[in-house]
Amino acid sequence: MTEENTMNVGVQPLDAIMTEKELTNQDLVAAVKPGFITHKQVQKARKGRRLTIHMQEKILEALNAACSPTSYDFKEAFNYRGKKAL
Repeated sequence: MTEENTMNVGVQPLDAIMTEKELTNQDLVAAVKPGFITHKQVQKARKGRRLTIHMQEKILEALNAACSPTSYDFKEAFNYRGKKAL
């Protein structure tokens, strides 16, 4: 496997959830405190660029804030578990 293949895991369930709820990347960024996440991080999460577990948790927190009172768990939004940051 090349490094490029190991960094991409494919479009995530998060993308389908956001599409179904008609949420944009901006909606997730705006749902949490300023500086918590960026548009670029949301885009990477949606398209399946590997993220750390910490970043996945932040994206999930923003998703749940934007979809309140509906709440999603980790397995509903991501089909892989990120690594812990060093």
